[in-house]
Amino acid sequence: MVEIRPFRGIRYTKKAGDLVDLVVQPYDKITAEMQKDYYAKSEYNFCRLNLPIEENRYEISGERLEKWKTDDIFEQDEKIGLYVYFQDFELYGKKMIRKGFFAAVKLTHFERGIVLPHEWTHKGPKIDRLNMLKATQTFLEPGFMLYNDPEKATIKIFDEIATSEPIMDVIDSLGVRNRVWKLEDPDKIKIIQEVFEIPPGQIVVADGHHRYETACGYSDTIRNTRSNWSEDDAVNFRMTLLVAVQDEGLTVLPTHRVLDGYKVSEEAWKEIKDYFEVSSIEKDKIQAFMDSYEKHAFTIYTEGKTYGLVLKDTKSIDKFLKEEHADSYKELDVVIVRELIFNGILKTKNLKINESIFYIRWLDDALKKVDDGKATIAVIMNSTKASQVLDASKNNERMPQKSTDFYPKMISGLVMQDISYGQQLL
Repeated sequence: MVEIRPFRGIRYTKKAGDLVDLVVQPYDKITAEMQKDYYAKSEYNFCRLNLPIEENRYEISGERLEKWKTDDIFEQDEKIGLYVYFQDFELYGKKMIRKGFFAAVKLTHFERGIVLPHEWTHKGPKIDRLNMLKATQTFLEPGFMLYNDPEKATIKIFDEIATSEPIMDVIDSLGVRNRVWKLEDPDKIKIIQEVFEIPPGQIVVADGHHRYETACGYSDTIRNTRSNWSEDDAVNFRMTLLVAVQDEGLTVLPTHRVLDGYKVSEEAWKEIKDYFEVSSIEKDKIQAFMDSYEKHAFTIYTEGKTYGLVLKDTKSIDKFLKEEHADSYKELDVVIVRELIFNGILKTKNLKINESIFYIRWLDDALKKVDDGKATIAVIMNSTKASQVLDASKNNERMPQKSTDFYPKMISGLVMQDISYGQQLL
């Protein structure tokens, strides 16, 4: 069973200045140029905590956090609560709102089958975030997870509280409006908690796998070394944004695959036509072609020509998979491209990110990469659905790299969670 609890968030005070000068994109999305721009905005900009420009960044972040607390730049809320979070954004000319909430989620290792991953993790990012966690004793940024709420009981509560004035309201650097309300009503909190107790009682990590595994490992260390450790210690819980898969604003963008150093030979085209219906299409009709199919449609753009592909039979993927997989995994477009087209037909080997393969969010950028001679083949994708992520994870499947791009990203600097000694969630 998933256990979530309200917590006492740490937030900027009015003394810190205008939120628009303080909030930032997540640490792993901040470029060197963005870092400099953030630093110039304010002496209290959150980038100075989540990604300091100084070399001894862990020590600097820890020292800054404590000083800013002492100087009343940050303040911890007196009462526990959940933090309802709306993100208003526009995509392809359509206005949308993603609705979720921040809560403290009980840390359980993936093996227990309560919190489920959907992709593999790597050692490097985990070491970095562990060092930052040790230095600050604080979850500076939230994780992001998906849950199931068929009756939309939680969303109804969110909509109700959203009729009042938010405690935070800021438009970020990408034009996304971020609004936060604090929910302290114990009856409504109980209703939300009960949604997570409905069998099978599972949630899926949408973003932040490395940070979640880091939090689990750190919690284990504290459990084994703290003499008066308690189940209620805050270190056993991870601040997390939770969004229902039924939320109409939950958006996953496609991640197009662009190759360099490979060509589609005549022999390869013959093999592609064995498995796909292939048609020539106009370059400016790519999006229309992709939109006309819910799944298993792709576009290959190479040597100035555009081809639409539609998979003939989903069972054909079986020929290319070396291991047994659930049907929900075989149905994924990202699996079909990787296993059937790349590994099976084009014989790609040891693809290196930003060298032989590029993962690109926007269609025009993917095509331009080929037009500029910086790549040879663009494979245009439709997005993975949030429900597919949930299904694959529940079948113990981990998806290929860059299978999901949840949009927009949560901004950092709205709420933090203190996990230092003495902090408890009761």
